[in-house]
Amino acid sequence: MVETGTVSALRARHRWTFRASAPVPADLRPVAAVNGLGERALALLVARGIDTPEALVAFLAEPRSALHDPGALPDAGRVVERVALARERAEPVVVFADFDADGLTGLAVLARTLGSLGLAVEPYVPSRLDEGHGLSLGAIEVARRIGSRLIMTVDTGSTSGREVDAAAAAGIDVVVTDHHRVPPVPPAAVALVNPNRPDAVYPDRRLSGAGVAFKVAQLLTATLGHGSSTLDPLDLTDFAAIGTVADLAPVLGENRAIARLGLERLRSGGHAGLAALLSRAGIASGRTDLETIAFAIAPRLNAAGRVGDATEAARLLLTDDVNEATALAERLEAANAERRELTRAAAADARAAVVDGSGPVIVSGSWPVGIIGLVASRLVDDTGRTAIVATRTGDILRASCRSPGELDLAAALEACADLFERHGGHPGAAGFEITAERWDEFRERFAAVAAALTPGDDADDTGARRGRLPDDPRRPLAIDLALPRSAVDYPLLRDLARLEPTGPGHPEVLLAIAGLTVARVRPTQGGHTQLTLRRDPDVLDAIAFGRADLPDALREGDPVDVVARLASRSFGGYESLQLEVRDIAAHGVEPELGRVLGPVATGAAA
Repeated sequence: MVETGTVSALRARHRWTFRASAPVPADLRPVAAVNGLGERALALLVARGIDTPEALVAFLAEPRSALHDPGALPDAGRVVERVALARERAEPVVVFADFDADGLTGLAVLARTLGSLGLAVEPYVPSRLDEGHGLSLGAIEVARRIGSRLIMTVDTGSTSGREVDAAAAAGIDVVVTDHHRVPPVPPAAVALVNPNRPDAVYPDRRLSGAGVAFKVAQLLTATLGHGSSTLDPLDLTDFAAIGTVADLAPVLGENRAIARLGLERLRSGGHAGLAALLSRAGIASGRTDLETIAFAIAPRLNAAGRVGDATEAARLLLTDDVNEATALAERLEAANAERRELTRAAAADARAAVVDGSGPVIVSGSWPVGIIGLVASRLVDDTGRTAIVATRTGDILRASCRSPGELDLAAALEACADLFERHGGHPGAAGFEITAERWDEFRERFAAVAAALTPGDDADDTGARRGRLPDDPRRPLAIDLALPRSAVDYPLLRDLARLEPTGPGHPEVLLAIAGLTVARVRPTQGGHTQLTLRRDPDVLDAIAFGRADLPDALREGDPVDVVARLASRSFGGYESLQLEVRDIAAHGVEPELGRVLGPVATGAAA
């Protein structure tokens, strides 16, 4: 028999912080009313910076209306001119793409577009181990051998000055399409299509590599299609959405439009390779969301290059043959399983090398180069600190860097550029190669640079109140709305659905709900826990992923407060509200919640 009424001493795993609220401007309420948006969701958007009528209309509008004119891209005219010349001369075009999911999906976008315009395309994906990031001399040799006089890059090339010069010496033009930081001396390419160029006037600088490729596809189709192209660039948004999410680009502005359009395409079946990948992963295409992309599609595409040949992932994205797609999806599934095991072992080794402190985590070892970025991400999750993980190949160390958000990695590496053989990236993720003899010098300099560039504890671009107290080392969890248990209802669920999709820059909405009572708690397969939480006169179903500890920590009758994402579930033809629990604590243990809601609203259900 379950013991009841025992007050649990359960403490939250995170320190609960609440996003700073902002008054709702009066001119926003009519816009929200016309669009059927409730007051709570409106207040949440205002707190996230959507605080003008124009911004609110753009956020809620149909996604096609949020796509900008691709003619505003830097060097747009030069791209059109050079591609038109290649078609006139019947020149094959080498499309060179980075080996991660952003580059691979961008490759699919650009290669399919060029093919629809009548050009012969030679896809080229470099070896992560042998060639690394950036335009490679191997690709230039392939272009020379097949008689190509044009290489177009995807998601790379902004820092490939030497390689662009080598191509020019061989009589080969290079068009760079990229989104990474542009160095002070850019490559001497025929065109450098990068919205992050200092002189760019493009309205949105936040595009991913695949997003830039999508805009180039729109540009080329509009200017060179003239009825000859049978391809609608909007049919390529499934690829562009995957690249956007995989590269952790903010799901705001044009990226949000691309993500919404891409999800529509994926849910309706998408391209053969993506349909096969989802099928092999056991995911119904109609239920695809950004989490599906982040945790199912992108890892499988990336796995090919991490433990084998990324060309197989490229072939999956380029094929329209269902049988070939099925076979390639099977190979990527096997590669992903191998990647998981390698990452688990390497992460355990790296954790053992972490030194306590507050500065960046910098470790090196002899791990497979394809997984060091994943290991760096694990260390960020573990420590909340910037992490750099390097592996040694001969006299060279190759490193991947990840930041939890407080440090601009691209700027920090630029301050160490004289130490590197090559480097590149963007604020949240970057990488470099360095000789072993300069490693210690780099560690010392980077620590100093990071200390200078990292904002103090008061700064936080999410609007959450920060500052890790000496007596509370827990990582903060930013909460959007604090609610009494009675305020969790279907109108709120419908309002929050209008804010989807969520992701980097526009995270999932988290609710702090006070005064629930445990009616049932039971473990489920996979280390999760299912809960039934009473709030009188009814109950809320809840699922706590990864919390195998809760059945032992909670008892029936325990009063609790939870932080959760509000969702719904269908069973037997009935829909019910469900809480996806992100954290849970004994009622009243987290004082900030009580201060926000007040004593009356936080009382537990009897």
